[in-house]
This record gives sequence, structure tokens and C-alpha cells, in this order.
Amino acid sequence: MSKKTKIACDDIWKLYGSNPREFFERHKRNPDDEAIRSEKYIPAVRGATFDVYEGEILVIMGLSGSGKSTLVRCLSRLIEPTWGKVEFDGIDLLQASEKELIDIRRHKMGMVFQHFALLPHRTVIQNIAFPLEVQGIDKDTREKKAREIIEIVGLQGRDNYYPRELSGGQQQRVGIGRSLAVEPDIWFLDEPFSALDPLIRKEMQDEFIRLQSMLGKTIVFITHDFDEAIKLADRIAIMYEGMIVQLGTAEELISNPATDYVAEFTRDIPRAKLLSVRSIMDPPPPVPAADRLSVHADESVQKIARDVLAQELDANVVDDRDEIVGTLQRQRLLNALFEQ
Repeated sequence: MSKKTKIACDDIWKLYGSNPREFFERHKRNPDDEAIRSEKYIPAVRGATFDVYEGEILVIMGLSGSGKSTLVRCLSRLIEPTWGKVEFDGIDLLQASEKELIDIRRHKMGMVFQHFALLPHRTVIQNIAFPLEVQGIDKDTREKKAREIIEIVGLQGRDNYYPRELSGGQQQRVGIGRSLAVEPDIWFLDEPFSALDPLIRKEMQDEFIRLQSMLGKTIVFITHDFDEAIKLADRIAIMYEGMIVQLGTAEELISNPATDYVAEFTRDIPRAKLLSVRSIMDPPPPVPAADRLSVHADESVQKIARDVLAQELDANVVDDRDEIVGTLQRQRLLNALFEQ
């Protein structure tokens, strides 16, 4: 079954300078590096084309200044792209009126940023209910919804606390809860955990995974932390100098990096934890030996390594129907475990 596209982005550019649209058109909508430099433009996003599928977590990552935050703000038109097309459920957001855009943001988009921006004079329940208040929903209805969200994000008993009375992790839960109040179709999160201490950050990542298992949102998540990306993402887009240089699963990025930059970016990630048996197996022989150890094609290399290396022979690789679909050679396994 094919995946449903929630957001389709085509050739998104964001240039900063004196007259970026005129510059872009003058250079036939594909300015080169020399033209950009000589006319003193800053290319924050360059030719970004990708889809976000319904129910997936797409992580956009890169070093500071790579363009990831600008790109995500272009998706919601918090920043106006210089050029390109963004379709949300088939609606061209770049052609939407200001009124249509406000309505989409209020009812279909949730946003969480690194700085929580909670209202200090409002309690937890009032902060979470605030987007519903903006929509004009009556107090009883919005507070009932807010209490449901307080349960979801694990803030029971703190309904009437003020932000100053909460820890950093608790404040971030309020921010997440507030973004969920409108029951968004798509959820944008821009480094939401980067300001937290490491232990709280891990706790929030686990909480985020739990929430996603319950809610099944379509999510675009920004981070500069590859470990965080691996933990959360269905797919990862790596940006460099405004361009998406590769988009794929963590396993694809590590096993087949598209550029030297991607290879360097992923160099210190433990390969064995991410690579599947399928990615390093060979085709099965014409007549497989049925008496050999069997491992599942979708297991991680790390998980099956001890059992395979304890045997003298190569292992059979099987699928969900327990049919042999490949051979795992011991030497290939050793290479995957130890090569950098």
C-alpha cells in the first residue's frame, strides 16, 4: 500500500538580500554559487524537494546555519519562501490567503520550539487551553480538553501550577500539550529538547515516542543530534549549506552515504546497532543448508552477532514466513561490526 503524502515540497528556495525574487528570476530560477556570492545574497534554503508522509516522523538535521529551521518555517509560511511550492493535503500554501493560512495554522498545525514561550501569568491548564481560547471555544469545553491533554503529557496534579513552579522538562511538556490542543494534522518541532539537561532530554525523547505511539501524528522534527534523530525518526534529511544532501532511513545514511559530508556526519554512529541483517546478507545458495542457524532479515546486526559468531558456519537469513531469503557470512558480519 502506497504512503499518503501529507506535505509535498517542490524546489523551495529562501534567499536573503536586497531583491531576492528579482535576482532569482534573472538567474533563470537556478542561481549558481558565484552569482549568489557576487551579488551578496544569503542562500538559507536551496532547492529543497521532498515529501512528508502521513503518520511519519521526518527528522531534519544539520549543523547550526545549515538551513533546517528556515526550511521548516517555510513549510508553515512563518517565513515566506523566495520560490517553490508547498502543498498541505493538496492545498498550495504559498497561494493561500492570509485568512486561509491563519485558519490552517490554528486548526491543523501544531508548533513547538526550543524556547517554550509559556505565558508566565497563566497556569498549566490555561496555557494548554490558550490555542482553543484563540479559536473562540468556550471555557468549559477548552478546559475539559486541556485536562485530557494534561493526562496525555503526564502532568496530572499540576493543572494550577504556574510555569515558574515547574522544572524544565515539565515546562516543555506544557509546550507540547499546548501544541496538541488543536489536534493538529501536522506537528512541527524545532529542537524542542536541546535546552534540557541530558537526563531530562532522554526522558522527554522517551515520552515523545510514547505520545507518537498513541497519537500517530505526522511530524517534522528538527535536531542537530544524530543520536536523537536515530531514536525518533522514520526518515532523516541531512542539510548542508541550505541543501538537502541526503534523505533516507538512518540505516541508508550510514550504509550508503551520498556525500563525504554525510559520511563524516555519521562516522561515529555505532553501525551494528542500526544495520539490519538484510543490508549485509548475500543471496541464498541454490540448495540452502537447512541445519544452520537462522536469523531474521530485519533484526539488527548487533542483536544477532553473538549467536552467529559462536557458530563455525554462516547463518541462514529468514523472513516472516520462516523462508530462507539469504545467507549471512561470518566475515561480512565481522566487517559490519568493526569497519569504520
